[in-house]
Amino acid sequence: MRNRTTHPPPPGQELPLRSAPQSIAHAAADQDAADDLDDGLLAVRASEGDEEAFAILVRRHNGRLLALARHLLGNRADAEDAVQDAFISAWRQLPEFRRSAAFSTWMYRIVTNRCLNVLRRQTHGVPLDAIAEPPTADAGSSPPRTAETDAATAALLQALMDLRPDLRACWVMRELHGLHYDEIAHVLGSSEQTVRGRLARARRALMEAMRPWR
Repeated sequence: MRNRTTHPPPPGQELPLRSAPQSIAHAAADQDAADDLDDGLLAVRASEGDEEAFAILVRRHNGRLLALARHLLGNRADAEDAVQDAFISAWRQLPEFRRSAAFSTWMYRIVTNRCLNVLRRQTHGVPLDAIAEPPTADAGSSPPRTAETDAATAALLQALMDLRPDLRACWVMRELHGLHYDEIAHVLGSSEQTVRGRLARARRALMEAMRPWR
């Protein structure tokens, strides 16, 4: 996240958007012990105003959440903003967190909702500046083969961006992030049956888009 704070005030107070981080350094000093703490316990402590506990949660989950946002939005800058906003929202909502789902799933839901809102507001194409890196070619690969692989990767990424946002979200969470059907249903606020149907449609659309590359 870009020079924006991960040092929140106590719940109920406003979180400054562009102040220097302070609590991450303290969290790092206790990193070995903190890595053994359960997310739920950290969330409880954070809901009671423990800034260090929240900083640990940020550090622990920021990478995967940023990857999720980049897969959904196709733009690193927008993804960073979405994840930062999601953590701000999470800090404010922590007193309402009841551990009915894992903290990570709860954060997936907040980030996904942020991303879907961004996509609904967009009236232009989604740029593909950092969704995923093409696979590294083997040292012995020929230039034509490498070019073909890169072109196929670009075609897949474009096909993914062409999917309807809710279909893309299901496919990304299942195929790239390994979430179970019930977790995806919780994230999207839908049923498992709906998730399975959206996944089937997403897979069919991607298979059809990649037919020329088979």
